[in-house]
Amino acid sequence: MTQSLDLESLCRACVNIARQAGSKILEIYNSEYSIQHKDDKSPLTDADLASHHVIVAALRALTPDIPVLSEESAKLPFAERSRWNIYWLVDPLDGTREFIKRNGEFTVNIALIEHHKSVLGVIHVPVLDVDYYGWRDGGSYKAEQAGPASAIQVKKLNRGRLTVAGSRSHGSEDMQRYMQNLGDVEAISMGSSLKFCLVAEGRADLYPRLGLTSEWDTAAAQCIVEQAGGYVTKTDMNPLEYNTKDSLLNPFFFVFGDNSVDWSRHLDK
Repeated sequence: MTQSLDLESLCRACVNIARQAGSKILEIYNSEYSIQHKDDKSPLTDADLASHHVIVAALRALTPDIPVLSEESAKLPFAERSRWNIYWLVDPLDGTREFIKRNGEFTVNIALIEHHKSVLGVIHVPVLDVDYYGWRDGGSYKAEQAGPASAIQVKKLNRGRLTVAGSRSHGSEDMQRYMQNLGDVEAISMGSSLKFCLVAEGRADLYPRLGLTSEWDTAAAQCIVEQAGGYVTKTDMNPLEYNTKDSLLNPFFFVFGDNSVDWSRHLDK
């Protein structure tokens, strides 16, 4: 179906939608707000819901025939989702824990999925007023303060220390062991999908995620990394895919710029 869609125009429209959602988020970020907890104990704020409503309404107006799956949507059974060849996948506020900590490391994520692959991705960083975006066969870009965009690219490995991105709020024993197995590395802690962006723009070599995430956490960022020349794979080194099963949880994965290394060899066997 995307053969008849202009992915570049859709992507640029989604940048504007994400920025509108970001403005709503900042209004709440700079005020008093309530915090609820979902069934899985993860936090939910007024900002998550405000962003969700802005994005879903705008995407339905933009592409009425394409379904939208958002983290804050009613949960849809796989029997229904499995019939979708193309759909929007949205995380209205990725990094709610960082939002609550007020450290600014949270994002708005919008992706278009076609045949299990992310073909368009937009990430907006409200506090920094930065946009990352990319679309299939179109490259990936970064724009600051709504200024002109610059193309971004992953970096190839050099002989210096590995730079490894990791979660600020979601460490795990598996991750600690993996980092030890990597040896002497420079670690960068970052919240939300910004860890993918570090790889996409060549500031980090690797982001290993050996912990739980959901498909809306990774979809937009995966397109941006891949269109910047990088890779997002499961730990068996095969590409991460979407909407292939009942659960919306991702398997563990790697994000990297250079595929000359089998990053799975550092896992405990």
